Amino acid sequence: MEPVTHALASLALARAAQKQLPRYGTAMMLAAGLAADLDYASYFAGPESFLRFHRAVLHSIPGAILIAGATAAVFCVIDRKRRNATSATSAIALNFVAAFVVSAVAAIGHVLLDLGSGVGVQLLWPFHVHLYAWNLVPNLDLWVLVVLLAGLLLPLLFRLVSEEIGDRAKRVRGRTAAVLVLAFVVAYLGARAVLHSQAVDLLLSREYRGQVALSAGAFPVSSSPFDWRGVVVTDNTLEELDLSVGPHQEFDPDRSLTHYKPDDSPALRAAQAADSTQLYLQYARFPLARMARREDGYRFELHDLQFASENLPDNIFVRIELDSGVQITSQEFLSALRPNP
Repeated sequence: MEPVTHALASLALARAAQKQLPRYGTAMMLAAGLAADLDYASYFAGPESFLRFHRAVLHSIPGAILIAGATAAVFCVIDRKRRNATSATSAIALNFVAAFVVSAVAAIGHVLLDLGSGVGVQLLWPFHVHLYAWNLVPNLDLWVLVVLLAGLLLPLLFRLVSEEIGDRAKRVRGRTAAVLVLAFVVAYLGARAVLHSQAVDLLLSREYRGQVALSAGAFPVSSSPFDWRGVVVTDNTLEELDLSVGPHQEFDPDRSLTHYKPDDSPALRAAQAADSTQLYLQYARFPLARMARREDGYRFELHDLQFASENLPDNIFVRIELDSGVQITSQEFLSALRPNP
């Protein structure tokens, strides 16, 4: 999910556990809950680096442990320096284990949210290059965002009102709202998981222009839990179509957009054996190859249909140029966000 949702989720976690948090607990949760998105900086190193490192290093289990440890260590150092600066030698130092646990909860929460949205995460990096994704919600889900905002802001409003009328009793505020908000997010993701499963089952249950569905995927297209974009793989095609799993909705598999797999040829085999193609296939969920004859040879492109034609940073594809003797002359990774020749 995008950083705003991650920040609000971290703050909700901190408020729900505010009685148990050590010093700097909220700050540690916010820092650890956002740190994983630092791997977005790989975008500026080019599409290949972004493909390799985004949702990888810091979104993995080892990455979450690293983030938690680094966050805990930084705040322990800050705590020691502040105590020395104020000569508070009698104060108990921030416990590293407690700081690590708090930071780990936020870091793991970030990974779980990204498992449910976007392209997924490489949980087992660097031991296994594979994107795990639940595909439950879009990268920006308005329901989750609005509920998190309401759960954090409404208690502040109620506090201002109560203080205005003279109620200045010191008590923990916002904890109940934060717990309810987090429970709603979990329930909402669970409901979308059920609908996602129904969408995939529906896609697999039909034939597409006489072709049996071999595999299928459903991807969220909006904050509506009923609307999905489906991708179906048959023996010689990939089918793209929109579907709804709401009540009384009709599903017509003949309305799909058909993409034909290219015919076997020496040029296709040479392009498929290229290093860039093999690397790309480790990440692509629904790879679609396109081969075009050109005056001086061939152009091969490999796209991932999970992204359709969306101009997203993750929409990366491979382009390979071959001469008339099917020898590779160039191969590169390109991004849909950047103009291509």
